[in-house]
Amino acid sequence: MLGGKNILLGITGGIAAYKTTFLVRLLIKAGANVKVILTDSASSFVSPLTLATLSKNAVLTSFVSEDKEEGTSWNNHVEMGLWADLMVIAPATANTLSKMSNGVCDNLLLATYLSAKCPVFFAPAMDLDMYKHPSTVASFSKLASFGNIMIPAGSGELASGLHGEGRMAEPEDIVLHLKQFLNTGLPLSGKKVVITAGPTYEAIDPVRFIGNHSSGKMGFELALAAANKGAKVILVSGPSHLTISHDNVTLVRVKSADEMYSEVHKHYANVDIAICAAAVADYKPKTIADQKIKKNDAEMQITLVKNKDILFSLGEQKKHQFLVGFALETQNEVENATKKLKKKNLDIIVLNSLNDKGAGFGKSTNKIAIIDKKLNIKTFELKTKADVALDIVNEIIIKTNV
Repeated sequence: MLGGKNILLGITGGIAAYKTTFLVRLLIKAGANVKVILTDSASSFVSPLTLATLSKNAVLTSFVSEDKEEGTSWNNHVEMGLWADLMVIAPATANTLSKMSNGVCDNLLLATYLSAKCPVFFAPAMDLDMYKHPSTVASFSKLASFGNIMIPAGSGELASGLHGEGRMAEPEDIVLHLKQFLNTGLPLSGKKVVITAGPTYEAIDPVRFIGNHSSGKMGFELALAAANKGAKVILVSGPSHLTISHDNVTLVRVKSADEMYSEVHKHYANVDIAICAAAVADYKPKTIADQKIKKNDAEMQITLVKNKDILFSLGEQKKHQFLVGFALETQNEVENATKKLKKKNLDIIVLNSLNDKGAGFGKSTNKIAIIDKKLNIKTFELKTKADVALDIVNEIIIKTNV
């Protein structure tokens, strides 16, 4: 959820500032771009050099920066406020919270806060009595009325030696708050989706198998697109070199069609949407040799039997689920895809033709048409598979909200 997000971290002068080194590291690990502003007093608790090294950006402390080679430069608070997708002030001391709630602007951090157009989070950190003081409570209330979001302090041992509320939320909790915020209100928030991807490998012996050229890229892009729209995704992938890192995606790796069948049906009853993008083998060897088959005769015969049809079985059992299938065709494309749509009780089918240049297995692009139950056909231009996945997910959102 934080991948590619611009996060502006404001650090004020409290002992909890030492935790921000861990916070910056977690944000960077989550894929965010991080810039840091320190108040003068904060630099007594945490090193600007450490934060600059971790964030890979210069740490700012004042409106003006002095450099021996470049001279004097102006740190534009307006630009920083516009740059940020999210602003986090942690730790937020009682002093800074009071200034924020009353519009005091006497340092770079406060000027940037007043210029920010993005959601602003604040994580209070102070001693117990300060945390419960009426003026501090009033600051909390006033900041919330401005639309700022409080990340509540925890309880525990405080710097004074007392025990109670006032400890800044742990870095992991702050990151979780940000992720939950980004996930809220998205069109697929609260929805569960199962997606199949990649090929299946049907074993002949311990060494050889029957497979196909599917890379799994379309299914992985669909998982990412659905997750970015707020869905909780279970991605069931056949053998693929691809990986995925997203808080909303659980990746389950399988090999054979039977394994994929079992895994999909394990989750199907509890999902809202199922997207079958895998290139599942239609047949498998009737028997699998226990040992590697030796090369003896000029010819070798393998008896194949049909695999269970995953998509057909899902259509048979469909209740509340929105079911999406794929059709890869080489002739009579629309006719064959429509037959598959009806036979397998699908809500929509995604048609791509190997006759279209740039479409098919092992490519970074695809060209699709989407056919719904009313046989309406929506065609799309050749696009990257990431953009194709977004088109498919957007179409699902439209159809499921009608």
